[in-house]
Amino acid sequence: MADHRIIHSVIFTLKHEAGSSEEQAFLEDGRAILSSIPTVQQFKVFNQVSPKNDYRFGFSMLFEDEQAYTAYNEHPLHVAFVSERWEKEVSQFSEIDYKEH
Repeated sequence: MADHRIIHSVIFTLKHEAGSSEEQAFLEDGRAILSSIPTVQQFKVFNQVSPKNDYRFGFSMLFEDEQAYTAYNEHPLHVAFVSERWEKEVSQFSEIDYKEH
């Protein structure tokens, strides 16, 4: 049901040099790994362009409900990506989760 769906968004900056192959690899790997988790829908990668903050990129995804979101957070691919990549390569981030109104 649409009113239970959750949009999970995170904006972030990487430790890598802008335009580097490491930066590109992180974004591509993030898309490939996280979008392969069964409960993830509409995974998107964004370049942040607003001069109002210093973040450079964004990931956004949709979950059908709280159970699907919880399954994503606990999924081994997500847990591994966070510990092996995110915690080592992201310098700053902010995340927000929305329920559709």
